[in-house]
Amino acid sequence: MFKKYLNLLTNKVKKFDKRIRVVVGTLFMSGIMLIATFYFFDKAWIFIPIFLLVTYVVTWLTISEGIRKVEWIMLFVIPLFFTISLYFFYFLFPVRWLTRFPFIILYGVSLYAILLTVNIFNVGVKTNLQLYRAAFSVNYFFQVLLFFLIINVILSLQLNFLINGISLLLLTAVMLLHLLWTVKLDLIIEKEIFYYCLIIGIIMAELAVWLSFIPMRAAISALLLSASYYSLAGLVYSYFNKRFFKEIIREYIFVIGFVILISFLSLRW
Repeated sequence: MFKKYLNLLTNKVKKFDKRIRVVVGTLFMSGIMLIATFYFFDKAWIFIPIFLLVTYVVTWLTISEGIRKVEWIMLFVIPLFFTISLYFFYFLFPVRWLTRFPFIILYGVSLYAILLTVNIFNVGVKTNLQLYRAAFSVNYFFQVLLFFLIINVILSLQLNFLINGISLLLLTAVMLLHLLWTVKLDLIIEKEIFYYCLIIGIIMAELAVWLSFIPMRAAISALLLSASYYSLAGLVYSYFNKRFFKEIIREYIFVIGFVILISFLSLRW
């Protein structure tokens, strides 16, 4: 019975153009996010399950066809993480209309771009096409942005260094797994990818533990960790994409080196 109604809903949704579905889904999610900003953070236990469920359903309805096997997880990672991370991050700012209005616009525009990217990955365009490259760039940008937002929230809570390390391990593993999946967009993930996700995750966890004992502001530590993820993930992606050239290696090393220098210049001894 459930499958019957599910197919009926899917067929009705398919009658609308995907661009319309993306716009409607974005407006709907923006409305829910706007409502959530009127409540204090003690109501997070109510809104987090709502965001998880509604974001998954909205993302599914915007795609509504061609989802198979591991795609039921991978296509939904960034929309889910993005919505939850921005919801948490909002409460680090003063709660007023001056921050609420730009925040909702930022969320809506970003979610619209993410849903379009998810649709491109779902279609499975060839990786040598310009459309795929644009989608990958957008996805990579939002990954690094999400990494910064989530880590900033975690470090702002001033948790135990072990919790910081475990959080970085899990976050890095999930993000890198999604990033490496976009290399081929296969329906099955190779074991080698899991190994690299675990290794990079452990490196990031050790760095987070080390930074827990350094007198550095949470935003600067989050920036350093995000730059580290950007460089390490970029190198691993280049390896899997068979573009492991000297120029690319130098670029990522320069980025992490520059951020490390700026970070240590801001130390509060």
